[in-house]
Amino acid sequence: MFQQFDWLEGRYQELTEELNQPETILNQPLWRKLLKEHSELEPKLNAYHEYCKLEKEEAEARELLSQPEMAELAELELERLVLEKAAKEQELKLLLLPKDPDEDKSIVLEIRQGAGGDEAALFAADLLRMYTRYAERHRFTVEPVSISMTELGGVKEAILTISGSGVFGRLKFESGVHRVKRVPETESSGRLHTSTCTVAVLPEAEEMELTLSPEDLRIDTFRSSGHGGQYVNTTDSAVRITHIPTGIVATCQDEKSQLKNRDKAMRVLRTRLYDKMREETDTAYAELRRGLIGGGERSERIRTYHFLQSYVKDHRIGLTLNRVGDTLDGDLDEIINALLMTEQMDKLKKLGEQRI
Repeated sequence: MFQQFDWLEGRYQELTEELNQPETILNQPLWRKLLKEHSELEPKLNAYHEYCKLEKEEAEARELLSQPEMAELAELELERLVLEKAAKEQELKLLLLPKDPDEDKSIVLEIRQGAGGDEAALFAADLLRMYTRYAERHRFTVEPVSISMTELGGVKEAILTISGSGVFGRLKFESGVHRVKRVPETESSGRLHTSTCTVAVLPEAEEMELTLSPEDLRIDTFRSSGHGGQYVNTTDSAVRITHIPTGIVATCQDEKSQLKNRDKAMRVLRTRLYDKMREETDTAYAELRRGLIGGGERSERIRTYHFLQSYVKDHRIGLTLNRVGDTLDGDLDEIINALLMTEQMDKLKKLGEQRI
C-alpha cells in the first residue's frame, strides 16, 4: 500500500538538491516554483514516515503476543496502534487525492443583489462585510475593485480581490445563491422578508497563464460616480476594459489613479477570461459552476441566514449552526471545513469506485 510514496521520496530528494544549486537560486521564478513543490511534499512524507513507524510498532506488538508475561500489555498496545494506524491511513489517502491546480490562488469575489429590492442590497452589504471580516481573520489582503452602493447603504454590486495563499481553496464553495430571512429595517409592519444575493468566487489568473493581445482590447475611461450619479472626483479616472472577441467587460473606479484602476480592471478581466476558458475545457468544472451560481431566485440557494430563529443552514450538506450573527461577522471556518471534508470524502468515494 502507498507505493506512490517511494516516488515522492525520490522527488523530494531531487528537489532538495536542486534548490541548493547556485544556478537555481539565481533563477528566482524557478526557485520559488521548486520551493513550493518541496513544501507541499514535506507534510505528505512526514505523515507517511509516521505511518511506517506505526506499522513497525504494530509488528513488534504482535510478536509480544506470543510471550505469556507480555501478552496482556501487548494486546492493549496493539489496540491503540491499530486505531492510530487506521486514522493515519485515512490521512494519507486524503493527502494523495488530486489537488485542484487553482487551490492556492488568490480570488476575484463578486457579490450582487438578487431578488428582494432594497433588502437584497442591504444583505449584499452584509455579505461584503462578512467576507472582508473573514479575510481579516486569516490575514488575507482585500482590495475593492468596484462597489456600486444604494442610497440606503446597500450594495447593488461589489467586486473585490482577496489575495493570499490558499484563498480559493478556502472560499471556492461560497459561489452560489445566499438567502436571508429577516424583518427589514424598512418594514414597518414587522413582516418577514426573504431576499437573495449571488456570490461568485473566481480563481485569479496569473499574467503568464493568459496573454492578452492589445488589439483584442477596448479601453474606455470615464468619471467615477457615487450615490445618485454624483461624481466622486472630477477626473476621468474610472476604467472599463472590453475583451472584443468574447464581449467580457471589467470595470474599476475604486482608485483615484487611472493607472491603478486600469491594472485592477485588467486583473478582473484576465480572471473572468480564465474562468470562461476553464469552464469550456473542463467539463467537471463547468458543471460545478452551473450548479453553484444559479439565477438568483429565492428558491435557488446554497445557504440561508435566518435572523428570527438565529440560524445559518448550508443546504448542500445539511449543516445548521445557531449563530447567524457570528457567521455574518466572518466566522465561516466551521462551515468551510465541513464543506472541504465533504469534498474529500466524495473524492475518496469516487476513487474507490474507479478502482473496483
